[in-house]
Amino acid sequence: MSPAINLTRRTLLVAGGAGSALALAACAPDATNPASGSPDAGTATPTEVATLTDIPVGGAQAVMLNGSQIIVSQPTEGTVVAFSAICTHKGCPVQPQQEGLACPCHGSLFDTATGAVLTGPATEPLPPVKVTLNGDKVMAG
Repeated sequence: MSPAINLTRRTLLVAGGAGSALALAACAPDATNPASGSPDAGTATPTEVATLTDIPVGGAQAVMLNGSQIIVSQPTEGTVVAFSAICTHKGCPVQPQQEGLACPCHGSLFDTATGAVLTGPATEPLPPVKVTLNGDKVMAG
């Protein structure tokens, strides 16, 4: 028979809190591997994700980058910007709509030119993704 272990409520709360902190740390992006935190980080060579003609002026298009969906938009003719396609509220993928980048899960709406929240419940903007133009090719990374 093993000896009785005397656990107080405080001991359990402290142990549970430490376990939660470890679990959260395990899910956090690895600071030594920036690619684990965002779709644009860690790309050694820029990747073509679209052509300028694919993206309407004032509009946006969802494209893939390193296995993650991003949104590329053309706010003004010849200017491109990109954002993570993951809603900052609950992690649902946003979709380009005429009025902005819409989250179908809870109704958040983001600006296609800046990634800023236009309508909540999201309170944080979409994270930017670095894109450049090489001729008419949209390059990410």
